[in-house]
Amino acid sequence: MLKRTFGAIALCLMAGSALADTTPIADIQRGQSVTVAGVVDRFFDTDEIRLRDETGTVRVYLGPRALPIKSGERIVVEGVMDDDLVMNELYARRITRENGEKISISRTYD
Repeated sequence: MLKRTFGAIALCLMAGSALADTTPIADIQRGQSVTVAGVVDRFFDTDEIRLRDETGTVRVYLGPRALPIKSGERIVVEGVMDDDLVMNELYARRITRENGEKISISRTYD
């Protein structure tokens, strides 16, 4: 219980007011620019993760280089949801880690 409470407090502190502007994963629409907050549920590869919040999960493409995030870590992801009809992914533009570190991802996605 204490660990869960601490994690929730850390997520609120790291995201600041941006957390108020987050979209629940279940509410993401194709083609939408969004900010989501959640836990890194698993890695599919070094460039893709599954992010989980209390409403669901989403695949997140991290870009062409490995990032220093870990499974189980709480992060905030700003990005654009693709409009693919088959397998939707959120293309990350910026990630904020639990420790407050901000990682910008400067890559155009095809």
